[in-house]
Amino acid sequence: MSILRDGTHFRACNLCEAICGLKITVHGGRVTDLRGDPDDPLSRGAICPKGPALIDLHADPDRLRAPQIRTKSGWHTHQWDDALDFAVNGLREVIATHSPDAIAFYVGNPTVHNSGTLLGWSSLLKAIGTSQRYSATSVDQLPHHVAAQAILGHHFLLPIPDIDRTDFFFVLGANPIASNGSLMTAPGVRDRIRALQSRGGRLVVVDPRRTETAAIADEHYFITPGTDALLLLAMLHVIFTEHLVDLGRLADCTDGLQTLAHLVADFSPHNVSARCGIRADQIIALARSFAGANRAVAYGRMGLSTQAFGGLCQWLIIVLNSVTGNLDEPGGAMFTEPAFDLVRMSRSRQPVRRSRVRGLLEFDGEFPVATLADEILTPGPGQIRALITIAGNPVLSTPNGTRLDEALASLDFMLSIDPYRNETTRHAHVILPPAVGLETEHYDAVFHHFAVRNTARVNEPIAILDEDQRYDYQIFAALSQRLGASASPTPMQRIDAALAAGPRATSLAELRAHPHGVDYGPLRSVLPERLCTEGKRINLVPPTITSDLARLAAQSAPKDTLLLIGRRQLRSNNSWMHNTPRLMRGADRCTIIMNPGDAADRSLTDGELVEIATENGQITVPLEVSSEMMPGVVCLPHGFGHNRDGIQLDVASEKPGASYNDLTGGLAIDTLTGNAALNGIPVHVTRASGQASMRDASSDDREHHLAR
Repeated sequence: MSILRDGTHFRACNLCEAICGLKITVHGGRVTDLRGDPDDPLSRGAICPKGPALIDLHADPDRLRAPQIRTKSGWHTHQWDDALDFAVNGLREVIATHSPDAIAFYVGNPTVHNSGTLLGWSSLLKAIGTSQRYSATSVDQLPHHVAAQAILGHHFLLPIPDIDRTDFFFVLGANPIASNGSLMTAPGVRDRIRALQSRGGRLVVVDPRRTETAAIADEHYFITPGTDALLLLAMLHVIFTEHLVDLGRLADCTDGLQTLAHLVADFSPHNVSARCGIRADQIIALARSFAGANRAVAYGRMGLSTQAFGGLCQWLIIVLNSVTGNLDEPGGAMFTEPAFDLVRMSRSRQPVRRSRVRGLLEFDGEFPVATLADEILTPGPGQIRALITIAGNPVLSTPNGTRLDEALASLDFMLSIDPYRNETTRHAHVILPPAVGLETEHYDAVFHHFAVRNTARVNEPIAILDEDQRYDYQIFAALSQRLGASASPTPMQRIDAALAAGPRATSLAELRAHPHGVDYGPLRSVLPERLCTEGKRINLVPPTITSDLARLAAQSAPKDTLLLIGRRQLRSNNSWMHNTPRLMRGADRCTIIMNPGDAADRSLTDGELVEIATENGQITVPLEVSSEMMPGVVCLPHGFGHNRDGIQLDVASEKPGASYNDLTGGLAIDTLTGNAALNGIPVHVTRASGQASMRDASSDDREHHLAR
């Protein structure tokens, strides 16, 4: 195991999007103190329970530190050269027998939390020459990128809520108290919301669950899952009919206002109220309040993106901010000017290819991951025969995990670059584990891009690797060079060059001289200069998006069924946080929450085991009965299901839970964007077979049962 260097160290936590600054004290090779860094200009001393889990991650006995090769007799540790040769030989055999496109990549969520992975893996992609790319992007955030590209000209030109200066924070399908922001890097968001309210501002939340954020809101409205686009259209209807439109200083560079007025004409509050579950007078009041606020911002996240109309939702969020004069204005939806500028570094590509089996459109060179299993299991020219997974666990995180599990078992070859043997990597023929966490040098290229303030910092490693460990970029370089590629710049060399060419004209050396980070100040207005559209104009009504309104209008509400939604938990970030002891303490968190009336209708009681069934699968979890749920809606966290054979996750296996994605299907997508539609799924919930009501059991028996 790597050795920690004694002393006081400053770096950002890279376990979630909040990138909270940390002050870490190491003595005798052990972390003796870890707390928030009060001098970090972005997080200002904030820290959540995930931060101390970096200590667990570093010392985790289940974490792989040397290559593993799977044989008929089980897993065996190998030297790096042998394992790298084995991996390359397996890839070469697939290419020789089929083609480079018979090899696919899946890139998981943790990739963006490690700049070595983020900027290193493409060298292997180029060395192989495949066009088969999949990632977690099409599980949870693709609608944001599709909307930004269509309206503003670049998929990374995402509007960020200026939460520190707004007067009206309108949150739909998001729970920033639990996430500390998502596509809105806002560490210490609870304090930021308190500051908003103390200066007389309002927090209004729309969500089918009274979340942790909704619980502290000035107003909370339940909404039927999957109808957020209808609510936003109705609000726009009010704004147009009551002549509340005000484009502000961007009026001269904005197109499509008259067409937009025509498009929203049929979506009056009275027409959509019954489907949304929000009264027409409440919708009217919301629209008036938002339009009338001095500084307002609308923000929608997972609940909007991971539904059947995610693309429409994210388009309408930008439109609502725009027509009320809150786009690119202080207190509204603004844009970062990051030192490492992803907009300057990349171009948005127009989709031209479709997936082989289902004909789903690519985006930015990737196909929707909802069809990955199809591409593996469906015979014929172009069939995927090998898979490379990078820092991901798609068996638990992508639709129809059971089918993908089956698909992975059928591959000719599978390589995983991952520190764990999890539900996905257990299928690999070879696992190459990179150094992680405190061991890595890291620059948050992505999350500074989505931050609520312009800041930058570089994170120095505080550990010395042992001879059996490798950094992620070293693994990618070794594989690429064995495949005949020439050496390429290291990720940190690329970062240094980008920092020099970026808007701050800085360098790694300058950032290293400021261990707490550099503060470039609050977000400022940058449009139209930062627009990437032709003529630098905002297109409010891109036909590729507005054509989907007909599908929304034709949708009928499901009847006589419950609708399932997901939930974010503060002590979790997808499946990769479930093997840290301090985050898994306490009661089982993989429970389904149901409204008391729905439970009574089904003769179900709090604490008993229930079966959740869809047309795709069935799972069993404990029931929580709570009025925090909207009637007709149930809620389950994602990322659990650690009960499959062959994994090496001892802590996670003690509280395995069940996988949300054993219930979802690959056919359920937002057809506009290809993003997985994981929210608003019809489910049936019944008492688990052979289970008596837990209310009749003793408290000791119940505690034992829930812990299992």
